[in-house]
Amino acid sequence: MPTIEDARIVLKQVFGYDGFRPGQEKVIEAVLEGRDCIALMPTGAGKSLTFQVPARLLPGTVLVISPLISLMKDQVDALTQVGFRAVSINSSLEFDERRARLAAFRQGEYELVYMAPEALDGPLREMVRGCRLSLIVVDEAHCISQWGHDFRPAYRNLRGLKESLPDVPVLALTATATRPVARDILRQLGMRKPAGWKGSFFRPNLRILARKKGQGGNTREEILGLIRARSGESGIVYCLSRKGVEQTTEFLCEQGIRALPYHAGLPDAERAANQEAFARDEVDVIVATVAFGMGIDKSNVRFVIHRDMPKDIESWYQEMGRAGRDGEPSDCVLFYSWADVRMHERFLEEIDDPELWHAKRQGTVDLFELLERPICRHQGILGHFDEVLAGCATSCDVCALLSVEELAAEGMVARGERGRNRRRARGAATGAAAEGGDTPEVEELFQRLRSLRKELADRQNVPAYIVFSDQVLREMAVRKPGSPLEMLAVPGVGPAKLERYGDAFLEEIGGG
Repeated sequence: MPTIEDARIVLKQVFGYDGFRPGQEKVIEAVLEGRDCIALMPTGAGKSLTFQVPARLLPGTVLVISPLISLMKDQVDALTQVGFRAVSINSSLEFDERRARLAAFRQGEYELVYMAPEALDGPLREMVRGCRLSLIVVDEAHCISQWGHDFRPAYRNLRGLKESLPDVPVLALTATATRPVARDILRQLGMRKPAGWKGSFFRPNLRILARKKGQGGNTREEILGLIRARSGESGIVYCLSRKGVEQTTEFLCEQGIRALPYHAGLPDAERAANQEAFARDEVDVIVATVAFGMGIDKSNVRFVIHRDMPKDIESWYQEMGRAGRDGEPSDCVLFYSWADVRMHERFLEEIDDPELWHAKRQGTVDLFELLERPICRHQGILGHFDEVLAGCATSCDVCALLSVEELAAEGMVARGERGRNRRRARGAATGAAAEGGDTPEVEELFQRLRSLRKELADRQNVPAYIVFSDQVLREMAVRKPGSPLEMLAVPGVGPAKLERYGDAFLEEIGGG
């Protein structure tokens, strides 16, 4: 049986990291021992490695149930970059290609196979039973619970999975689950004496600010200022309605911001093209309803702005959590009002169960009341997830004595001056980049490395962050490796990526 020491070797030799993040090792140990496991790990904590590392060590295929085709594609692209035999099998494939991938799956040719939950309804479920599986991973596992903030009926197809595949361990992963939702996940999946891990939900690299609408400010102008404060960087603006998305996108474009809309009313092709443009850094801002986001694995989102209040605390945490997945400092700004609460009530009209209706409505009120309280934003969110935090000190408007108006005004003054508002992490950055690395020279090299990354990514037809994350590029800019061996010492650079990209990045660093 593979050991955790074997896993550490894979972590270093394949992914280029010296050590596991909190929780990863415990979850991987449970998986290697063949135990069921549930892991509550916040976005950016490295959930994917908890099954990708075992996939290299275990005999058989790891089957990953994932909710969105775009997310599968990004993960498969990233795995292929580091030498994995990985594939997705979904409804977007041509018949012959789908049949070929299924045949290869049956023959055990893949280390990882990604499927949507819909695939496990009908004949495909029987076919999966005939494959040699080492692990079943249920990603975004909170989608199975109607008490969760993002229930998806297709996830009900996963009920009874343990009965049909009793000898295959199940790993349930989620970044947002309260205690009742976690219990429901265990029950729905039929998990037996599972190991468990709950990581800290505190993400100090996210600076959270909130602003009540209708108190003298102009929300639209302030959103523009916030975006200009992060000029040239990637961000998401969430709106409650399709109309809000269209109006906000039009306004931002008129002001010279490279923005595109995303909502369920757009044609499928346009929606996919807009998401792709954002993923590839061809536009800076995507303005979206909450239909957008779960399929985004983009690590360099530097701000998330809510023009309207989300439906509950879990949704807020998950949506703003799409910022700063690479650990770099990022801003999360929420505009809210009681009118938003009333708007959410309209969305509950289709719920027949009075208990569920009340629970959902109360979730919205709880968020409004939390925002009204003058307490640390991180402390309030963590309290909802049964975690105690004394205060963030500098990572929210309440603790840092900073206002949305001030930050927006700063952006309007800057008018696109790149780098002006890139405040380095307040104890959040790791490695060399944390040690005062934010000099003009480092920033200039970082921007050159970003340009090179985009050029290489475009050549391969993949999003830029799949080549290297911003955090890896910052480490390169600070360390300035001068040889392949020094490049390998940069966290996140493994042998496969060194071979693929090392010469190009070494040349760019040396040519400065």
